[in-house]
Amino acid sequence: MTKAELVDRVTALGDLTRHDGEVIVETLFDSIIGALKAGDKVEVRGFGSFRTRQRNSRTGRNPKTGTSVPVPAKRVPFFKPSKELRDLVNPDEKKISSKRAAPKEEHMHVDPYDPPAM
Repeated sequence: MTKAELVDRVTALGDLTRHDGEVIVETLFDSIIGALKAGDKVEVRGFGSFRTRQRNSRTGRNPKTGTSVPVPAKRVPFFKPSKELRDLVNPDEKKISSKRAAPKEEHMHVDPYDPPAM
């Protein structure tokens, strides 16, 4: 989905003009970008969280010439989806993970003289 398609979706939700939809989408993006620039974390419940991560400096290679190039340390934006979003994107994973769940305790026999290690 492109930014223009997102604006169209926002505009279609209510009695909004295209300009109003653009303002809403731009305000949302600008708010997230501003918070990340300030070093804050943005959390949208049920969707995910945006934050920055620090990358250390390293030595890279120029692919054309093969020479070493120093790459400075920098902050990069990072998005972590919520559990709800992951479950919506991968609906079959819930079924698989529930099958792999540990057996219920009522069916497990624990020797009182040799308890399991923790």
